[in-house]
Amino acid sequence: MKATLILENGAVFEGESIGSTEDVVCEMVFNTSMVGYQEILTDPSYAGQGVVMTYPLIGNYGTNDEDDESEHPWAEALIIRHLAPRGSNFRCTSTLNDYLIRHGITGIQDIDTRALTRILRIQGVMNGVITCREHYDLDALMEQMHAYRVQGTVERVTCKEVTHIPGDGPRIALYDFGEKRNMANRLLHYGCDLTIYPAHTPAETVLAEGYDGIMLSNGPGDPADCVDIIPQVRRLYESGTPIFAVCLGHQLMALATGARSRKMRFGHRGANHPVKDLARNRCYITSQNHGYVIEAESIDPEIAEISHVNVNYGSLERQRYKQKPVFTVQFHPEASPGPVDTDYLFRSFLDVVEQQKKEAE
Repeated sequence: MKATLILENGAVFEGESIGSTEDVVCEMVFNTSMVGYQEILTDPSYAGQGVVMTYPLIGNYGTNDEDDESEHPWAEALIIRHLAPRGSNFRCTSTLNDYLIRHGITGIQDIDTRALTRILRIQGVMNGVITCREHYDLDALMEQMHAYRVQGTVERVTCKEVTHIPGDGPRIALYDFGEKRNMANRLLHYGCDLTIYPAHTPAETVLAEGYDGIMLSNGPGDPADCVDIIPQVRRLYESGTPIFAVCLGHQLMALATGARSRKMRFGHRGANHPVKDLARNRCYITSQNHGYVIEAESIDPEIAEISHVNVNYGSLERQRYKQKPVFTVQFHPEASPGPVDTDYLFRSFLDVVEQQKKEAE
């Protein structure tokens, strides 16, 4: 079946429908990963967005029942050059197309994804629509695109109730702003006794439990929209409890301590972003998925210092707080996109947790 992708700048791409045939309006972003499409689709940080995969062949190893990062996909649409008709892998349980159909995700293939990516990179991410209708009202679709905004996504993706996963190690509270399963898995790997809280849980509720450490997860959308969460993050910061914050959590902590955020032209999404540790003069390959960034010049040097920057763009990637046992990263240390360069950050966080626990005793 024919499908058409229309961007709000008027660009039109005609291709073949994959997945669901329902119309979808969303923000179009691109991801430079060669693999990991199932993890990308199920990453809650993509809520409200359609994902353009820059690598031309997608679906070649199929999908399985183990690699989902959440209960179901959150990406609104998938845009690719070529869909592999079958998955060739011993772990494969279904094709990618069957997976898209099962979860109601609209997609399009057989379009020039290089040209599409260049538009999004040069002009910036923008809204778009995918339709399978042969006759459509362009004016009506343009009106929908111009009116669309990614909002209310943290409320959509966060867990609805508290979950406790027992362990023999430090007691850690994890705020779920849209956390990927592997974030909890890495903490469990290190033996943590883990409790996962919904995003809007009051800080006092968590602090009253006396956890050894707190983790703030990744999540979707504009951090400045989280007006009810930011004051709670400030209270967590003031408590003196060791905190490790990732992606959206990193941004919320910065806003809670007086910094500013801004929307990026096209964001950083992929599994191959180089990040430099300024103190060690060493680079790490990281997985990233964010469309907003903290303005480095807005950080109070009395509160925090920048320790890592993006090699390609110079943007802030990690900061260490001077007055509290808090450190935050913009990238995803749990993702392990081939290399496991940054998994050490979990161990570093837990070392701080254990050290502070000993001092308290």
